[in-house]
Amino acid sequence: MQQHHHHSTQYWHTLQDGRVQCDLCPRECKLQAGQRGLCFIRMATEQGVVLTSYGRSSGFVIDPVEKKPLNHFYPGSSILSFGTAGCNLTCKFCQNWDMSKASQMDRLQDQASPDMVAQAAKVYGCRSVAYTYNDPVIFMEYAVDVAQACRDQGIHSVAVTAGYIQGEAREVFFRSMDAANVDLKGFSEDFYRKLCGGHLQPVLETLRYLKHQTSVWFELTTLLIPGQNDSEHELDEMSRWIVDQLGPEVPLHFTAFHPDYKMMNVPATTQQSLSRAREIALRNGLHYVYTGNVHDSAGGSSYCHHCGSLLVGRDWYTLSEWNITDEGDCKQCGTRCAGRFDGPAGSWGAKRLPIKLSQFEP
Repeated sequence: MQQHHHHSTQYWHTLQDGRVQCDLCPRECKLQAGQRGLCFIRMATEQGVVLTSYGRSSGFVIDPVEKKPLNHFYPGSSILSFGTAGCNLTCKFCQNWDMSKASQMDRLQDQASPDMVAQAAKVYGCRSVAYTYNDPVIFMEYAVDVAQACRDQGIHSVAVTAGYIQGEAREVFFRSMDAANVDLKGFSEDFYRKLCGGHLQPVLETLRYLKHQTSVWFELTTLLIPGQNDSEHELDEMSRWIVDQLGPEVPLHFTAFHPDYKMMNVPATTQQSLSRAREIALRNGLHYVYTGNVHDSAGGSSYCHHCGSLLVGRDWYTLSEWNITDEGDCKQCGTRCAGRFDGPAGSWGAKRLPIKLSQFEP
């Protein structure tokens, strides 16, 4: 198996001093030949910026789609998930830091061409493939090629991303995606700067772009961190902005923080805090607000925003109730539930199945 996984990229330009600037994300890393960007997997060479992890992944797992989390995208279906190494944000509260901060590539075990990924998804009966664990915008060329191979097989692509990407690349990236879960990590520039090493504005631009210029189905996730992004004021502002700019139908997931990486001294999020965040967002007019990473069947279930009846009951990642038509209408009042539905509930359940892709080598 070849050792070189360098793949040329198009989002860069040469500076007057001979360095190259990467134009993929708002960081705009300026690099000399041999230097890597902050994301670690994009590197400057004499030929420009290359992606160093094309076709290499940190392993493949089949999950329920609800785990991404996506609650309105073919509920109960299975999704083949994988990531690479590196990340273009430096969140101190990262819950996948072993992968996102892996600076040695030896963590990347599985070699997989786009066709192998699509083939595996097909053989295992997965409805979709997810680019996740670390942020797919940084391995964009690989993700886009996999997405194309999947599209040819009728398999959907889901990006789990922080949305930290520049305009030109944003368009090409999301053109390949059918759905996304975007992390809206907080709602203050201060939070993004101090805790994520980034900026809020580009993320809001990505969200507006998704809503107004694509047909990508997307949901939002905010990891609530005690004392950092969970004030009533910030949650109030954030949920109002979502309703105002993106509309009331975008599902929002509040998930629980567990002390990790560089924030061991911050306590875990309480159930009460998650429920309060959910109440604020519902009060401000969002139709679908969920709580995650905790056992809360009310906060995990989907309700009709019109008559309040239970549409999809969830217990952790297992579906318990299904009161929705094949098209996604409430069986009580007939109101359409926003999302992508086309038939009965999927039956994957809560299981997690790691698979090896080597068996799909052409």
